[in-house]
Amino acid sequence: MERRIIYVTGGARSGKSRYAQSLAESLSDHPVYLATARIMDEDFERRVERHRRARGEQWTTVEEPLHLSDHDLTGQVVLMDCVTLWLTNLYDEYSYDMDETLRAATAEWDRFSARDMTLIVVSNELGMGLHASSESARHFVDLQGWVNQHIAASADEAFFMVSGIAVRLK
Repeated sequence: MERRIIYVTGGARSGKSRYAQSLAESLSDHPVYLATARIMDEDFERRVERHRRARGEQWTTVEEPLHLSDHDLTGQVVLMDCVTLWLTNLYDEYSYDMDETLRAATAEWDRFSARDMTLIVVSNELGMGLHASSESARHFVDLQGWVNQHIAASADEAFFMVSGIAVRLK
């Protein structure tokens, strides 16, 4: 298997995860779900549980909030959901330092994504919504945009989700 990256982005509730899951299931009988979330509260736990129920027993789940490259998923079809939660974890890990987080995120992405696997990666387009009200939140929106650009540049294919419809970007 050669390295293949498929990038899926869009706004909240645009159908990103559903599309990415369907794509992964069309490419493998036993895909891997790379979960980057940390459970933060009861509402978030319910959201994660809804995602778990939407996946069948054919899925293998790997939970990794920070160090993606610690897992050797060579030869697998992997759905990473999602960049935004992973980046949130890194931003916290680096004490909300935008420059250090960007450096760490791009370096970790490059290590992880260099492997021969089919990687479907889900992210969010945060800069299309309301202007963030705090300095830290504005920095995170910028950080997300830069990391999205970095990942999209490395992708073989890219899709933007709008109202459940995938629009091919490349």
